Amino acid sequence: MFGFKNNGANVYAQMGLETGVVAASPNKLVVMLYEGAISASRNAITHMRNQDIQHKGEMISKAILIIESGLRLSLDKKAGGEIAQSLDALYAYMSQRLTMANIHNQVELVEEVIGLLADLKSAWEAIENQKPSAADLAKVVAMRPQTSIPANYNRLVF
Repeated sequence: MFGFKNNGANVYAQMGLETGVVAASPNKLVVMLYEGAISASRNAITHMRNQDIQHKGEMISKAILIIESGLRLSLDKKAGGEIAQSLDALYAYMSQRLTMANIHNQVELVEEVIGLLADLKSAWEAIENQKPSAADLAKVVAMRPQTSIPANYNRLVF
């Protein structure tokens, strides 16, 4: 009736997230960004299937924001070399695919992005848990966009 339970739960969840962020290593922070983008993308699929256009758009926008402002902007292209360049192109591709998924209401495009994010997340988890194997690094380098990304992808509107 007063909303204390929901508000309290939200405050508790937010505190847990903030505590996790403060205590996390840089690699764990990257994993957390992948988890957030995957979660938002999965929620977008649910809203697509329920024909909830507003919430679908919000979740896709959230996933794109995490990819662009969290993952892509954190790349150090000079220090990261070929891997950073590959990731940059892949993140641009993911954002473009999510934009197209939103415009055309195509679940399969969101599922494609979720698959890419999950693969990258598992590679970062391997880095967090141990030194990465050559196969882990090769997996990241091999991930390149399957199609060309239009030069104006960031100007597309929902």
